Amino acid sequence: MPEGPVDFDKLHADGIPLASIPAGEKVFLQDDPGGTMYLVRSGLIDILMFGRVLETVGEFGIIGELSLIDQAPRSAAALAATNAEVAILDRSAFLRTIKADPEFALYVLEVLSKRLRKLDELLAQK
Repeated sequence: MPEGPVDFDKLHADGIPLASIPAGEKVFLQDDPGGTMYLVRSGLIDILMFGRVLETVGEFGIIGELSLIDQAPRSAAALAATNAEVAILDRSAFLRTIKADPEFALYVLEVLSKRLRKLDELLAQK
């Protein structure tokens, strides 16, 4: 596996669970309670809102971070577009991870920033 911003072996050694999600299975639905975020180790996961794919997230991608951070219900749905493997971080695992590796916090912020800029662009086109 190529080097990336996330060391899945270290996460797993630190007790963060990995899960396999078959193609077509939901990861979460819009309005589900938050509390966990997912780091994609392999495969593709579609982020959907109102039945429209907003983004397809692949290797080293992050989903569910918004609800983990603000503890509000999910703002979108996530479905596995292909067979996928993910690391699952609850809030305490997330806090431990960013304390141990502040670069990981910057990576999460970078992902959030890119998504916000993409939304800004979409709104500016209307």
